[in-house]
Amino acid sequence: MQIIPLSPLDLSIAACLVIALALLSVRMELGLGRQIIVAGIRTTVQLLLIGLVLKALFANVHVLWLILMAIVMLIAAGREVMRRQGRRFKGWWGFGMGTVSMFISSFSITLLALTVVIDLSPWYRPQYAIPLLGMMLGNTMTGISISLDQLTRSSMEKKSVIEARLMLGQDSAQAIQDIRRDSIRSGLIPIINAMTVAGIVSLPGTMTGQILAGAPPFEAVKYQILIMFLIASGTGFGTMCAVWLGSRRLFDERQRLRLDRLRKKTEP
Repeated sequence: MQIIPLSPLDLSIAACLVIALALLSVRMELGLGRQIIVAGIRTTVQLLLIGLVLKALFANVHVLWLILMAIVMLIAAGREVMRRQGRRFKGWWGFGMGTVSMFISSFSITLLALTVVIDLSPWYRPQYAIPLLGMMLGNTMTGISISLDQLTRSSMEKKSVIEARLMLGQDSAQAIQDIRRDSIRSGLIPIINAMTVAGIVSLPGTMTGQILAGAPPFEAVKYQILIMFLIASGTGFGTMCAVWLGSRRLFDERQRLRLDRLRKKTEP
């Protein structure tokens, strides 16, 4: 089965829909018109650039090029995690916690999938490694950003409750335990929802792409199950790691709540 090519006119028609959405949002005074246009432009430019990069990677397979690409993806994801938080930690912590958490979870699980589950030889074949790592980072980024935003916002709102618990003799982990639990739960809701409706309400991207490319539907389904399980575990472990680091950072060595370590409220 051959893939049906898309012409610039085809993409222009789809772009007109996005422009119409932006104009409608301006009409409704939603304040999102500029953001929608900028997001559309970024999507186009970034995907065209990654297409060129992947073409070069496929033609020159080498582990060092893969590592460089993975580092760039990780840095970009860490920056987006930091930007999406209404209140973020000051200094390198705002960037470092999300980045470290994604590195620990996404990279380790991607490497496990490439070397053990899929059993590639060599394991760094970019047509498998880059898309898989991208899906892992994208979904883990969402979970971590939601959970850290929930953690910092709830800590500000429940400052008096946390301090009262500390005065009653609880340590920092006990005083913030319920907030930490709710933050992790919030970060896991998107991937749980995606797993719940997969195959009934939605056909996930990996499965859809393989079917469009002519792969047997059942093989596409098996790959999608693998991807969903990997994403769920990566998001869960990354979210738990980020919330643990964040909750530790909210207290000093004397078990005092230190909300001065957070920046003032910003737009996500």
